[in-house]
Amino acid sequence: MRFLFVGDSMTIGCPGDFTWRYRMWRHLEASFDGPYEIVGPRSALYDPAAGAAVSHDYAAPDFPPAARRHLAGWGEGWLHMAPAIGPAVAESRADVLLVSLGLIDLGFYTDAGQTAANVRAFVDGAREANPRIRIVALPVIPNIRAEQDAPFAAEVEHFNVLLAKTVADLDSAASPLLLATVPDTYDIHRDTYDGTHPGPGGEHKLAGAFAEALHGAWELAGRYAS
Repeated sequence: MRFLFVGDSMTIGCPGDFTWRYRMWRHLEASFDGPYEIVGPRSALYDPAAGAAVSHDYAAPDFPPAARRHLAGWGEGWLHMAPAIGPAVAESRADVLLVSLGLIDLGFYTDAGQTAANVRAFVDGAREANPRIRIVALPVIPNIRAEQDAPFAAEVEHFNVLLAKTVADLDSAASPLLLATVPDTYDIHRDTYDGTHPGPGGEHKLAGAFAEALHGAWELAGRYAS
């Protein structure tokens, strides 16, 4: 089974980060019963000094290069990934997409309704490449801007409602869609290093959200153990 991580700056990470992708890899190594592979066209971290995804300075030396693969980008959202996901799925032959997107869209590019439309385009593109693709999507998680900007917080809440409706509407037996649950204990003051990007605690909670969704809905791997 091939897993593809899709996300924005919270997924790609920066030099010195473990990333939640690493936590998820450790989880799959420990509990996935059967052969699996992490796939994707990229593997680097985003280097703020270079302004590009050119770093491979992961915090964990045991994170193997093959498991570092992903489709994540600093400043990228559903808007950017919708046209990119079809080619990425076709090339990697991904079976399961673990998707964390939306904050960038709402913060810089599109409103909640437009972002939800891009979610539909993303799903269409993924299914065109693999009609049996499985997708787990995480709602926009708590962040510092939503805490300080009430109109933005309302837009995030509106999008998360639309995302849940979109996932329910597009779910099918052939290509199941699943909405992961943001952990109730996620605290931007403890689980991030800047109010948005996850530190070690946040990485575990994001990986755990995806792991619990996979296990609970499809019995893929075990319960998450941080």
